[in-house]
Amino acid sequence: MEHDSPPSRHRWVFWCFVAIAAFFLLTEHTVHVLGALPYLLLAACPLMHIFMHHGHGHHHHGTRSSVDEGQEEDRK
Repeated sequence: MEHDSPPSRHRWVFWCFVAIAAFFLLTEHTVHVLGALPYLLLAACPLMHIFMHHGHGHHHHGTRSSVDEGQEEDRK
């Protein structure tokens, strides 16, 4: 009796089902995704500001960096 054919057949059927489902999801919902794209871009602006700037100047906490010390020496 051959034991490899049923699992490989089931795997082939599964991947065909996944391919068909992906095709229909992409074709039927492309309009919805593209319609939301401008809003996603607008939402990305404040999210990038929050997560990428890390607080704008609140990182010194009483310590002076070498750039600040160099500017202080230039002033003297």
